[in-house]
Amino acid sequence: MGSNRPDGAARGGDDETRNRPDAALEADARGQERGREPPAIDVDDLRLVYADGTAAVSGVDLTVPEGEFFGFLGPNGAGKTTTIKVFATLLSPTDGEVRVNGFDVQSEPRKIRESIGYMAQETSVDPELTAEENLKFACEAYGVPRGERADRVAELLDLVDLTDVADKRADEFSGGMKKRLDAATALVHRPPLVFLDEPTTGLDPKARNRLWDYFRDINDRGTTIFLTTQYLEEADQLCDRLAVILDGEIVADGSPAALKRRVGGEVLDLELDGGRSARDRAAEIAREFDGFEDATVTVTEEGVSVTAEAARQRGTDLLVALRDAGLTVTGFNVRSPTLDDVFLAITGEGLEADTESEILRGEVSR
Repeated sequence: MGSNRPDGAARGGDDETRNRPDAALEADARGQERGREPPAIDVDDLRLVYADGTAAVSGVDLTVPEGEFFGFLGPNGAGKTTTIKVFATLLSPTDGEVRVNGFDVQSEPRKIRESIGYMAQETSVDPELTAEENLKFACEAYGVPRGERADRVAELLDLVDLTDVADKRADEFSGGMKKRLDAATALVHRPPLVFLDEPTTGLDPKARNRLWDYFRDINDRGTTIFLTTQYLEEADQLCDRLAVILDGEIVADGSPAALKRRVGGEVLDLELDGGRSARDRAAEIAREFDGFEDATVTVTEEGVSVTAEAARQRGTDLLVALRDAGLTVTGFNVRSPTLDDVFLAITGEGLEADTESEILRGEVSR
C-alpha cells in the first residue's frame, strides 16, 4: 500500500458492515453494552522487536475513542512512527492485541486499510497529475461509487482550498498545497479514522495554519484523528488528548491542560550573559535557593528556567541573589507552564522540529 492507497478491493459501504467478522461485531456489541461505541483504536500490550533485538515498542496500552483528536508525542526514535505503522498495518507487531475500527491488525489488515486514511510524512500525490486527477485516481483506488466521484472531488477541493488550481499539475504546487492535496486524497472514501504522521513538518506558518483549519474541520465532522507531530504548539491547539511515548513506552497521557497541571506551579525564565558557565552557575544557585527545593531547574540556550510553586513570589529574590553572585541577568519573565515544559519534565529533553528518522531493521522479530 502506498501512503494513501488501499490494498485490495473497493470499499463496500453497506456490504462492509454486513461482512464485518464475528470478532468485530462482538466488539461492537461489547461497546453497546457499555453504552458507547467501540473505540477507534484499542491497544493491549503492543510490542514490536526488530530482528537485531531492538525493542521499538515495549508494552503500549492505549484506547482512542471515536471522534477524538488524539496527539502522539515523543522524541526522535521514541517509537511514534513505528506505532502508527502498526496501526495502519504497514508493520506487524511482535506481540499484543491491536484493533482499529473494530478490526484486528493481524487477521484483518485489509479491512483496516479500507476503513482508514493515512497521511505519511512524505506526500504521495502524483506530480504529473492535476489536483483533480489525483483525487479521481484516489476515488477509483478506494472504490468510491462512480456516481459520487464528481461531487466528492469537488467537495474535497473546496475543503482544502484548491478549487482554483484543480486543473494544475501537482508538480507546480508549493509544499503546503501538496500537503493539503495529500490530506484530501486520504479522505476521498470518508474514513472514520485518519492517521496523520507529522503532516506539517517543513511547512511555513501560513501553510501550517491552513492545514490546522482543515484538520479541525474534518474532526468537527466526526472523523477521529491520530496525529504525530514535532510541533508542541500544534498538539496544544488541535488535540483533545495527548500521549507521550519514550523508549517505546507511554509515559504520560491526558489533555493538554491536565498535562500542564502535572508540571505544577509557574515557570521563571531568566536570560543571562556569560555563556554556558554562567548558565550552569545560575542553575546551581537556583537549585539551592530557599523556596525552590522542589523546583525543576533547566539550563536553556538563553539562560535558566525554574518551574516551582513559588516562582512568582521568590523570583525577584533569586534575581538579586544571581546579581550578588556576579552574574548578569538580561531578561526576566514569569509564565504558566507550556507543553514544552511538560515534555522537558517528562523526557528530559526538548522536542526538536525535525523529521523523525526511525530505521526499520529488516524483518520484525516474532
